[in-house]
This record gives sequence, structure tokens and C-alpha cells, in this order.
Amino acid sequence: MTETPPQGTHPGEVGGPGILEVDQEKASIVLRRVLRHPIEDVWSAVTDPKKVEVWFMVKVTREELPGGRLTMEHPNGVHATGRVLKWRPPRTYEYEWNLPPGPNQPKGETSTVRWELSPAEGGTLLVMTHRKLTRPTAEIFVRGVSVFLDRLSAQMDGTPLPEPPWLAQVRSSDGPVRKP
Repeated sequence: MTETPPQGTHPGEVGGPGILEVDQEKASIVLRRVLRHPIEDVWSAVTDPKKVEVWFMVKVTREELPGGRLTMEHPNGVHATGRVLKWRPPRTYEYEWNLPPGPNQPKGETSTVRWELSPAEGGTLLVMTHRKLTRPTAEIFVRGVSVFLDRLSAQMDGTPLPEPPWLAQVRSSDGPVRKP
């Protein structure tokens, strides 16, 4: 499947598709977006569990302090756990994203997600980095995470949230899918 980036963008550019960086068995993805909102509002959108549940389609339970526990329940049954590694409002939020072994990932997954915010002309630059993923997982995520950032932007702008393409495919083949 070939993705077409927004006109005038390239992988890794602000608003473009993510960058996939591979180092032997592990990989990272990096996405950059400028959101037309103050840094404090973007911070709230990426850290408030109720807001995250809407745009990221995941239920989050979290203790904010570094070392605090974190759980993320995805509607597809994936249950990620971890600890908050960095909590520096309104600039840096970093956490572990760990999956137990399962049928699709016999060794599980142990990775790190980092959200970095900085003031930018016209709003806030958001840089999302997901490191230490297995290569197969990173290859899937690099195509899908940009959809969630589109949903974040739409939520903040007060416009309809785009539906992830895979959700429409699941609905058409299996009937209704639970939304968070």
C-alpha cells in the first residue's frame, strides 16, 4: 500500500507522514505537526485521559508523576501497560508502552512513546516519537499514527474527527464497532 503525503510534504516534515527509522531488530517512528492552539491547550489534549479517549480511541488510566503507572485499553482488545518516564508540563510527556506476549507478538512489545511540545509560529509544534518498537509493529504504526494526529487536530479545531480507514473496513465486514 502506497501512501500519498499531503501536497508539498515529505516523510518527517511537519504535517507529512511519519519517518520510520530502523536499527537492526528495533525501529522508531517520528511524526511532527503544528497545531493552531496554545501549548497549554495541546498539552491538555495529549494528556487528559477523557480527551485522549476521543481522538486516540483508547481508554487511559495514569498516575502523572514520573514512575506512575499507566494502562491503555484499545478497542481492539490490546492492553498496554507501563510507567510515566517524564512528566514536564506543558512540554514533555514520555511513557512506556508495553504489551504482553500474544498470538501476533510472541515476544510481546517493550517500547517508549514521547510527546514533545514547543511554541511555533501559529501555534504549537508537536513531535511524537515511538521508540524501541519491533520492526513489524513500527511498519504498521508509521502508516496509522498520522490518522490519530489528524483526529487530534480536528478535535482541537472543533471539526468532525476523521474515521480511521481500518475502522470503516471492520464495520463493513463485521457490523458495528464499539467507539470509545
